[in-house]
Amino acid sequence: MTDSEHRTLNGTAPDDGSDEQPTETDESAYKKSTKYDSGAKDLERVTDYVEEEEILNSNDLSSALQVIGSRRIEEAAEKQKKESELAKIQIKKEDVDLIVKEMEISRTTAERTLREHSGDVVKALTALVD
Repeated sequence: MTDSEHRTLNGTAPDDGSDEQPTETDESAYKKSTKYDSGAKDLERVTDYVEEEEILNSNDLSSALQVIGSRRIEEAAEKQKKESELAKIQIKKEDVDLIVKEMEISRTTAERTLREHSGDVVKALTALVD
């Protein structure tokens, strides 16, 4: 059975070598282009709205950054104040050595913990254990 007979039996037309495809009329091409143009116009309106919102939100963003900046400054000032108050507290070298030896922590951590607990070794050890 030849190839053309097989196609005829399957319901397909024999290949006559022509590659012609149906072409669209000018009217249907115009309808499609206006259909896509209207979608582009809608998209442009949405994009313009979003851009306007972004401009308005940028003002909110700058004010939020100012608030964050002022909070950071306040926190840094509070931290510095706390550090200066902790530095004023007198601690004993023997207490620091005891904590370093028993808890196996660094000297700076032991000193800070002692200062945070007003030099009380028992409270400092309890805090480190918990």
